[in-house]
Amino acid sequence: QVQLVESGGGLVQVGGSLRLSCAVSGLTFSSYAMGWFRQAPGKEREFVAAISWSGGSTYYVDSVKGRFTISRDNTKNTVYLQMNSLKPEDTAVYYCAAERGYLETGADEYDYWGRGTQVTVSS
Repeated sequence: QVQLVESGGGLVQVGGSLRLSCAVSGLTFSSYAMGWFRQAPGKEREFVAAISWSGGSTYYVDSVKGRFTISRDNTKNTVYLQMNSLKPEDTAVYYCAAERGYLETGADEYDYWGRGTQVTVSS
């Protein structure tokens, strides 16, 4: 059974930082590219960042470039999202997802999803 479990969300002030983690089990982690998405209330799920299976390539939505960093540890079957200089518009439920493609940005391209972790940025 494939499981993706996010953690690390919470309440943070504007300009603060959070590090999200996503622990993956039930699949060959090193064979999957990983992505982070987010969904704010009343909005569609939005692509945030993706990382290749090796970790050698990454891709970000423009709104988080220079502030967020995606990384992975294939020895721990875990993907991370380091979020710095947080803004109120970053408030959302953050989801990790796994896909067999390469740095896909469309949610439909992902095969497996976690249940999400809430990130709230207060001003």
